[in-house]
Amino acid sequence: MDSLLIAADTALRTLFAAPQAHERTPAHGIAEGTLAPAQKQLSGALMRVNHVGEVCAQALYTGQATVTQDPQLRDHLLAAAREETDHLAWTRQRLDALGARPSVLNPLWFAGAFVLGVVAAKVSDRASLGFVAETEDQVAAHLRGHLARLPEQDAASRAVVARMKEDEERHAAQARTAGALELPRPARAAMRAAAKVMTTTAHYL
Repeated sequence: MDSLLIAADTALRTLFAAPQAHERTPAHGIAEGTLAPAQKQLSGALMRVNHVGEVCAQALYTGQATVTQDPQLRDHLLAAAREETDHLAWTRQRLDALGARPSVLNPLWFAGAFVLGVVAAKVSDRASLGFVAETEDQVAAHLRGHLARLPEQDAASRAVVARMKEDEERHAAQARTAGALELPRPARAAMRAAAKVMTTTAHYL
């Protein structure tokens, strides 16, 4: 029951409350660059995609923590979710600064990621950690692509994305250290395909 209440609370806070970061945004002190309308639109779309990724991270970690029977792993997953809350807040701040909006499909993204987290955790704790490691690897690669696309003038967004990439790489390494099972190639390919649908849709919606 406690796990279900935590999951419900996380969903409500993620989707409907203003996220509160524990650490100051990497964009702090960086002046807003002068962006052409097309550049501002691009930055806003990319940060909307990144915000969706953080909504999904909250759902994924919470879903896994709800199912696992290992108290130590549950604490690890919930701690990771709290750290991802910083990313959620930072990306929302960038959306506001760029005059862009979050994805209107965030409830759908949250629900889908939560179910995936539950399914992965039901297989085994090692499979659950393997899902985390693969997800974080794919997110880090995705963020590297965004660094190549974000306008140079948007230094604030670039600082946020660079820091997020470092954190996601660390999360993947931590999952492997904890005993993550390497996922089979078809599973990794399916995850990439699902992520492609999500990122493409969130770019516009």
